Amino acid sequence: MARPALEVADIFRDHGPGWREANRGHVSLGQMKVMSAIERCRTAALGGHVARCENTACGHIEIGYNSCRNRHCPKCQGAASRRWLAEREAELLPVPYFHVVYTLPSQLRDIAYQNKRVVYNLLMKAAAETTLAIAADPKRLGARIGITAVLHTWGSALTHHPHVHMVVPGGGLSFDNARWVAARPDFLVHVNVLARLFRGKMLAMLIAAHDDGDLKFFNTHAGLADKKTFKRFIAPLRRIKWVVYCKAPFAGPEQVLRYLSRYTHRVAISNRRLIAADDGAIAFRWKDYRVEGPDRWKTMRLHPHEFIRRFLIHVLPKGFHRIRHYGLFANANRAENIATARALLNVAPPAANTQEQPDIAADTPRVLPCPCSHCGGRMIVIETFAPGCGPRWRPVPSRIDTS
Repeated sequence: MARPALEVADIFRDHGPGWREANRGHVSLGQMKVMSAIERCRTAALGGHVARCENTACGHIEIGYNSCRNRHCPKCQGAASRRWLAEREAELLPVPYFHVVYTLPSQLRDIAYQNKRVVYNLLMKAAAETTLAIAADPKRLGARIGITAVLHTWGSALTHHPHVHMVVPGGGLSFDNARWVAARPDFLVHVNVLARLFRGKMLAMLIAAHDDGDLKFFNTHAGLADKKTFKRFIAPLRRIKWVVYCKAPFAGPEQVLRYLSRYTHRVAISNRRLIAADDGAIAFRWKDYRVEGPDRWKTMRLHPHEFIRRFLIHVLPKGFHRIRHYGLFANANRAENIATARALLNVAPPAANTQEQPDIAADTPRVLPCPCSHCGGRMIVIETFAPGCGPRWRPVPSRIDTS
């Protein structure tokens, strides 16, 4: 695949030193590590390999550099996404799936940024508990459902916009595991019911976290450390409408996988959306969701330092799991629950992979997954080199016949 004309790494390398100097003392260690990883990704700083086409008539040689594997890097999510989707494919059920989105109100976003780990955890927990509670209600579905949830913290313009995407199967297991209970074609309940319950749960969790001393407040929000002040701040949020969105069901399991591949390992902005870095600004494409049709795609220009600031807003706390499974899909009993659901839906379990993996000798040449870009042959690794070192191999100059 051809390298994009402009990458986030280019912006970090060109403007990162100036941004770090201008924000000295206000850049977290996590943000510094993300910048360093992205700047070094697929460069000689991380080492790499030399590969040659095994077709002797071709002999094409390519040098490849190792990736940083940082989850915030725009260049390192493809392989992780493919592995994750391959594991999920065997778990899909032949039922409609719904897409549900829970959004944190704008009034709480600064608090969320100052308390990322606590508030993001509460956001995912409140959204999951809301959906599970509605499904368990005998007046709604009266069943145990499964949820795959993904936290996103950004809007298309790189603004701070925490929200949770959920993929939910249209039905669940009865509480005695004897029946599969199918959901209504328009999901479990109207989104307004979900929004009200979500609002109540999220605000109750925030007050409990404040009472336990788990929330910290800085700058203009420092006064919220006082319990009475915090409760006065929360009170108006009980009266506004919170946003919960439910999309029509997917056509089938294949569409679910395609959808998941777009959301599970996405980062704040892909390199494909970058347009140019000139005249002291970074230009990139963004989607204005207030506009319908092709005109919703627009171009935004930001000062390089503002672009870097917005990108780093979305660095997650170390060890934070932004992809989570709840209900039937919770890790502890996932396989058993899915097997029960398949049996009740009269669906055969996926065929087990009984093919034995061949023993690979230590001297077996390593073959790259991507074929030769010239002839399509296999690319064989002929050399690896350590971080900070270049390859020993050098191209042989072509002999020019001057006779």
